[in-house]
Amino acid sequence: MNTPIVHPSDVAFTASVKAQQTRMGSRRAYSHMEDSQGWPTTITPELEQFITARNSMYLATANAAGQPYIQPRGGPPRFLRVLDEHTFGFADFAGNKQYITLGNIQENSKAHVFLMDYAHRRRIKIWGELSAVEGDATLNARMKPEGYKARVERVMLIKITAWDVNCPQHIPMKIDADDVTAALATRDARIAELEAELARLRASE
Repeated sequence: MNTPIVHPSDVAFTASVKAQQTRMGSRRAYSHMEDSQGWPTTITPELEQFITARNSMYLATANAAGQPYIQPRGGPPRFLRVLDEHTFGFADFAGNKQYITLGNIQENSKAHVFLMDYAHRRRIKIWGELSAVEGDATLNARMKPEGYKARVERVMLIKITAWDVNCPQHIPMKIDADDVTAALATRDARIAELEAELARLRASE
């Protein structure tokens, strides 16, 4: 008996999805992708750089009934920390105390992450397993963003199953307000410098 070949992308390309790809004419291309490079399953240096540069993420879970829930999470750059080539996560602080994500993973640990770089119109999708670690002071200290005053309630860890990079189509270009402020400050400083130089030249005439 031939054992079916399992590809990392099977986490998303179920039999039902593959049937729709066949019906719509894209199955051949994805089959070639599966048999060649496939989707990565580890955190490469390039992915680590992308993860740690983010100041926000979208985290999706689902309960035992299959009801999905998407939660935005954010913080300063490096609020997401890579622990090893399979795992990254973040320090979890007190929020609105609904604990939907925390409750969902008690029933269903599967999770999905969207990482968006709006300025460069890049999106990375990550499939994995989500877990919560409570009471680990060493891990809390390692994951807590520098200078953040709130108490860490737990650490949320995502163990990667597979990941993929999406095309930039329909991703709007957006620039963070902090980056705009910094760029304007640099411009204003340069203008002030040039105006002072111009004033000196006029005074020397």
